[in-house]
Amino acid sequence: MIVRLSHLLLAALLFISTAHAEERKMCTAPASECEKAIRELSSGRRYLGVKIKELEPGIIVETVIDEGPAARADLRVGDRLMSVNGHSIVKGSIKDFKQILYSAKDTGVLWIIVLRQGILKKVDVRLEPYTKAQIDKMVAQHLAQAHGISSINAAAPQQ
Repeated sequence: MIVRLSHLLLAALLFISTAHAEERKMCTAPASECEKAIRELSSGRRYLGVKIKELEPGIIVETVIDEGPAARADLRVGDRLMSVNGHSIVKGSIKDFKQILYSAKDTGVLWIIVLRQGILKKVDVRLEPYTKAQIDKMVAQHLAQAHGISSINAAAPQQ
């Protein structure tokens, strides 16, 4: 009886760990190609430094990266985005916001009107280039989550 229970427990654990591994989405491209692509796509690009969340309707700031452009401009968690560079996004989507953000890539400047605690406030943000440390972190996160690699050096081809 004890042997059967231990086999049953082992089978259950194997089933659970297999199901968990299948839930995680794995990238099919080689890790070295992913690392190269992330570095090339991020190099020279500018960022705002927020994570936003879509509401019904509109967009709210969910996270502000410490010491990032948005934090320096006093954008805060909970700010509801009303307009960006003169474009109303009161009923906008994240897709709308990204299009406006992309159109500002040449100037790197955003004029944002937010609703904060019932008061409209203007926030001017100057987008900044990603730092090497930020790009390294993006690479490491992708390799860990999508390739199961815990170190950037592990993705490098062995010579």
